[in-house]
Amino acid sequence: MRTKELHELTVDELNTKLKELKQELFNLRFRHAIGQLENPSALKNCKKDIAKVKTILRERDLKA
Repeated sequence: MRTKELHELTVDELNTKLKELKQELFNLRFRHAIGQLENPSALKNCKKDIAKVKTILRERDLKA
């Protein structure tokens, strides 16, 4: 996910995206625990995407 794409989303869309990413991270962790995760770097990428969304939300919060 590109940061530029995230900057174009509204706050409500970002919050929805954050919930989706957290759910995806939960699923990835679960699959990793039971040994069915094919791509371990997916965990890392998901965490980075969550951090990007949180950073943008925080930036907008500070501007307001």
